Amino acid sequence: MAAGKWIGGFLGFMTGGPLGALAGFALGALFDKGLDSVNEDSSNQQAYAHSNRSYEGQRNSFMFSLLVLASYIIKADGRVMHSEMELVRQFLRQNFGEQAKQQGEEILLKLFEQQKRLGMAEYRTVIQDSCHQIRANMAYEQRLQLLNFLVMIAQADAVVSPEEIAALKEVAIHMGLSVEDVIQMLNLRSGSSATSSLDDAYKVLGIAPSATNDEVKAAYRKMALKHHPDKVAALGEDVRKAAEKKFQEINDAKEKIFKARGL
Repeated sequence: MAAGKWIGGFLGFMTGGPLGALAGFALGALFDKGLDSVNEDSSNQQAYAHSNRSYEGQRNSFMFSLLVLASYIIKADGRVMHSEMELVRQFLRQNFGEQAKQQGEEILLKLFEQQKRLGMAEYRTVIQDSCHQIRANMAYEQRLQLLNFLVMIAQADAVVSPEEIAALKEVAIHMGLSVEDVIQMLNLRSGSSATSSLDDAYKVLGIAPSATNDEVKAAYRKMALKHHPDKVAALGEDVRKAAEKKFQEINDAKEKIFKARGL
């Protein structure tokens, strides 16, 4: 992915505001590096941009938002874990290729640098303002998927610290989501395990074991509707596949409960 596509793809979506300021800081060096290659193929890129502007813009906006929020979640406990960075690298590689993985890592390191320069308190304000901007520009289902990836990053080292949980809840609220969304996503991994308990399955659906059969069915329908993979299809097949995995975990939790109740 040429640097020009990172920039041109999302500026129409997030011009100005805190995300625009972070982009100017994090992407300036990449843009300078990529200017020559972008100019050499300008006619092809213009044709590509014209026919794919909306699709490319959504994907790049989503990916840059992910990197910005990941920079906050990863350092919430004061450490940068190799496993968390590797998960981000893998996601970028799978979705955009090796060049995008390298550029994405450079962007993330730049964001860490900006976080250190500003200090945690000021950077936290920037993140909150960025969440408000994401909320205003990104569909609800896409924000849910963005939160899901952030939860996966926090879980990458198999230990989610209290600081990371607090940061996830903070980000969710400012993006117009809920604390319950965070709790359910944190429970998805245990709920999908073959050895998980029935209690885990109830947690995935966000209900108590004392819920009635009708309440169980209603909770499942609500979760299935919120997290259906088709609702993030505009972000690309790889993002849709990640959503399918989460959707399957929700179905697994439902089947466990239904089986226990004889439904």
